[in-house]
Amino acid sequence: MSDDLVEVERFGTWAQVTLNRPARKNALSIALRDEVSTALDLLAADEQIRAVAIRGAGGAFSAGFDLAEFGAAANDPALTDQLWASSDRFHHILLAYPLPLVAVVEGPALAGGFDLAVCCDLRVAASTAYFAHPEHAVGDVVYGPLRELVGGSVARDLALTGRRVDATEALSIGLVNRVVEPSELDDARDALLTQICGAPREFLLRTKAKIIARAAIELGPTLDF
Repeated sequence: MSDDLVEVERFGTWAQVTLNRPARKNALSIALRDEVSTALDLLAADEQIRAVAIRGAGGAFSAGFDLAEFGAAANDPALTDQLWASSDRFHHILLAYPLPLVAVVEGPALAGGFDLAVCCDLRVAASTAYFAHPEHAVGDVVYGPLRELVGGSVARDLALTGRRVDATEALSIGLVNRVVEPSELDDARDALLTQICGAPREFLLRTKAKIIARAAIELGPTLDF
C-alpha cells in the first residue's frame, strides 16, 4: 500500500486507518478506496487486532467520492466499471467487516464520506464535525445503512433534503455516539477503543456476526441499488 494515501497505525489490540488526502479533504478516489479496503482486509486477518478506527487527516473526515473521476468516467466505460467495482468492494468490506469499526469524525463527512461513517459500527465526533448528502440533487444517496442506523423518518429527511447536520444534532438523533471538543477527540477515541477491546477477540467476532446478520441492509452485487 502507498503510504501517501493510507496510514495504518497499531495501538496494541486495535488499529487506526487514516485517509491521507488532506489537500482534497480525503476525497475517496478509486485508489484510496482500494487501499482502505486492502488495509481493512489485512487488519481483519491479524489475530492481535480486535477493533479498527477510521479517521481522516487534516481536519476533515471525507468529502466523499472523488468527483473528478466521475467526470472522467462519463466517456470511459472501463473507468466506469473500475469505479463501481471499487465502490462495491469498499462498501461490502465495511458492512460485512468481522471486527468492530469506529469512525473518528473531525470536520466534514459528506456524501460518500457520510456513508463511510454510517457504515462503521460506532462514531465518535468532534464538535466541529458535520454530515450531509449534498449529492442528493445530482445522484443516488446510499439509503439502507443510514436507515438502519437512525430509522426511516430521519433517514428520509436527510436523504431527500441533503441538509447539513451538526455534531449536536447528530448526537441527538443517534447518528453519532460521542461528541467531544476537537482537543479531546484522541482521548475519546482511545477510551472507546480500549473499552471495546476489553472483550476477547472471539466474542467480538461473534457479536459482530450477530450485528451483521440482523442489520436491515441488502448486500447484493452492488450496494443499495
